[in-house]
Amino acid sequence: MLAGCGSALGHDVITTKITWSREVSRIVYRHCASCHREGGTAFSLMKYDESRPWAKSIKEEVLERRMPPWNAVKGFGDFRDDKGLTGEDLEVISNWVEGGAPEGDPKLLPKAPANDGAGRAEPVTGDAIVVDGRLVLDREVTVEAIRAKSMLKGSTIQVIAQHPDGRIDPLLWIYNYQPKWDQEYVYRSPLRLPKGTILEASPAASGTVELISGAGSAAKGTAAR
Repeated sequence: MLAGCGSALGHDVITTKITWSREVSRIVYRHCASCHREGGTAFSLMKYDESRPWAKSIKEEVLERRMPPWNAVKGFGDFRDDKGLTGEDLEVISNWVEGGAPEGDPKLLPKAPANDGAGRAEPVTGDAIVVDGRLVLDREVTVEAIRAKSMLKGSTIQVIAQHPDGRIDPLLWIYNYQPKWDQEYVYRSPLRLPKGTILEASPAASGTVELISGAGSAAKGTAAR
């Protein structure tokens, strides 16, 4: 939830061509509507008159990466249902707020999302591989998802997979871990990791993560400190 209500911005001078109707609403609908809607888990931001009083707080929260709640750093791993904002999204929101947060032409508004849960990743069930520091796979596995297993609030961890040929897959980067945002990160496409792949989570003191190999894809690993 946003930390606090920004100023009403009622007398701000409009200095931007970016508008709620044309650009900002599309970002909010895509990344925020699952929670910030009528009947959702947080107050609604679905309409211009609902979002405008919060404009400055919205800018602060997204620039500090506190919203949308995702924990993972965008671009480090390719996940389904990625809620993280792109650099372009952040620039659009920032320029809109600093330019007076204009509404624009309501006729340009996109269709509001249904928020029926369609298209969301289903939880992955299967065998788990716990990575605590460094682990060498002793057989081929196909990884479908990854999640934090044991991490302290506020900690940061990076997880990579180094293939035997030297190629590296970024698996997950959690920054400023918040337990209340805990979730399973499902890869857009399952990752095939051959025997001999090194899984490494660093810094090791940050905690452990758990890779889910999917039903019927059992895996074992050999610890290598």
